Amino acid sequence: MCGIAGAVFWEQPRVDAVAAVDAMTTAQAHRGPDGHGVRRVSSAESRGPVAVFGHRRLAIIDLTDRAAQPMQSADGALALTFNGEIYNFHQVRRELESFGRRFRSDSDGEVILQGYEQWGPRVIDRLRGMFAFAIWDNRNGELTLARDRMGIKPLYVHQAPGAVLFASEIRGVLAAGLTDRRLDPVALAQYLRMQTVATPRTLVAGIEMLEPGCYVQCQDERRRTTRYWDLLASADASPREATGAARARLSELLAESAALHLVSDVPVGVFLSSGIDSTAVATLVSRSGVVPRTFTVSFPGTALDEGRTAGEIARRLGTEHVDIPLSAGDCTSAVVDALAAIDHPSGDGVNTFLVARAVRQAGVKVALSGLGGDELFGGYPSFRRMRQIARWARAWTWSPLGVRRAAAAATRKLGGASIAAGKAAALLETDGDLPSAYPLMRELFSASRRAALLRADLAAAAVQDEPYAALLGGVVDQHPRAGIMTLVSYAEARTYMHDVLLRDTDQMSMRHALEVRVPLLDHRVAEYVMALPDAMKQSSGVAKRLLVDGVDGQVLTSVAERPKQGFVLPLDAWMRGELRELCEHHLGPAGLGGAGVLNASAIHSVWQSFLDRTGDTWSRPWALVALHAWMENASIRG
Repeated sequence: MCGIAGAVFWEQPRVDAVAAVDAMTTAQAHRGPDGHGVRRVSSAESRGPVAVFGHRRLAIIDLTDRAAQPMQSADGALALTFNGEIYNFHQVRRELESFGRRFRSDSDGEVILQGYEQWGPRVIDRLRGMFAFAIWDNRNGELTLARDRMGIKPLYVHQAPGAVLFASEIRGVLAAGLTDRRLDPVALAQYLRMQTVATPRTLVAGIEMLEPGCYVQCQDERRRTTRYWDLLASADASPREATGAARARLSELLAESAALHLVSDVPVGVFLSSGIDSTAVATLVSRSGVVPRTFTVSFPGTALDEGRTAGEIARRLGTEHVDIPLSAGDCTSAVVDALAAIDHPSGDGVNTFLVARAVRQAGVKVALSGLGGDELFGGYPSFRRMRQIARWARAWTWSPLGVRRAAAAATRKLGGASIAAGKAAALLETDGDLPSAYPLMRELFSASRRAALLRADLAAAAVQDEPYAALLGGVVDQHPRAGIMTLVSYAEARTYMHDVLLRDTDQMSMRHALEVRVPLLDHRVAEYVMALPDAMKQSSGVAKRLLVDGVDGQVLTSVAERPKQGFVLPLDAWMRGELRELCEHHLGPAGLGGAGVLNASAIHSVWQSFLDRTGDTWSRPWALVALHAWMENASIRG
């Protein structure tokens, strides 16, 4: 796990290319405290392209200098900079050795490099893990950038006339000084709607995020993108099995994934809350022949404290458990640091920052997380709601549009400032299908609120942008037989999970040089679950029954019988108390209210509505606080 950076100039650059990439790499120093490398990897021919790679290393596999990056092939033809972990690299290495290849290190990075020599970019098909990497090929002057299937590891790209820049973080790209620090108005409107931005856009104009399951090849300013994997397309190719056999196969895949995710030359810990997903991961690890070290962040004396329950789960599983108690003072004092850690804002992330900091301070470099369980196994309310909407839509879509609009207007009038009433009214005006209904369920600010918040010219630039609706519409058309739970899984995985949860997990954990692994998102597990029929995924009285049955353990079964409780912080209370001054700084005339991108009166209305408890919950003003804190720290202008 590391931070990568690089630049390719197709003509002789007007800047010092090595110095630019060194600045990009240094801006991401927190990602890799164990090593630092910057190297020109292109040939020294004066007329050829100039390629420079950088790397910050967090040493996890092969701790020796032989695994240092940037890494070049024996003949110097290829160069690699790589972030992530390849869990099956031993198997791929053995296959390469059967072709007569010899290795200089015991690293997974060299397996990618030699695999690329052997198979080209389709080496990706053999890789099981999380990764973002760049390969420079001196033989044809080509840059290849690739990202893992689920989008666990980020990769940001800026393509300018005559050059391509890439990095693990937006701040890395910005540090080169070769791109403007301007907001993308379309992305800003997306952020207000979804508390994030749909890939490939980012909030910075001209900087994109490479989409998951894709690689891009650049040569002489020509760029072609290949989608090598898609969650639903891969599920279509999976075999169909009877219920008993399917659950047995799922159990095998989950156990296999957990064992693979323990591949490391340093100790691996496990995040353990009192929920199903983390308990499932801890259970699987405890069966793999090691005694896992589990970690719980607790809040003694509060209703949110999971410490006692998590401790009991750990005792029953036989783990080496560490409880890390945090006071309200510990947490609120860390919020400023969490805001400074933001590389791309979302409406969340502070909880991940706190957990990652606590676990890293306990001396752990690698931790397993249960992220992905809700998306694949139907844990969110969106699964139940979309099934209900699908039933209701059969009735209301037969009504004339004028009648539905009148019903929507009445709902808005009766609901007043109610956010739920506003969403219900907007839903009445749709056909109730996934592309129109799902984005409404994840919506932060309604269309009218966005129009009030956005400066007039920015609102005009962002009109009619519906990236999630377009994405999901294409999926429904291409997979007409997919069940509603499968479709909602895809929606959650490609939108909220990818654009919020995985992005937050990476930026907040790597701020502390902590590698977080997500065994429930192993692509073979995901493919198999997506291929199963909806009937197997429905709860039948037990939350996430398919996962519970797949793991099959008494401890997990008892956890599944408890009410669902995610790991949340009491931000509502803090924003009215200890954090009120901080919030009002970021929302007031000295903050977002004076930045000129949003209307100050509308910002004030959101804040006052929250304080008065007349409509806006903490998530809406907090998203605006996070937006301004990021703009301020990254010197982004409108």
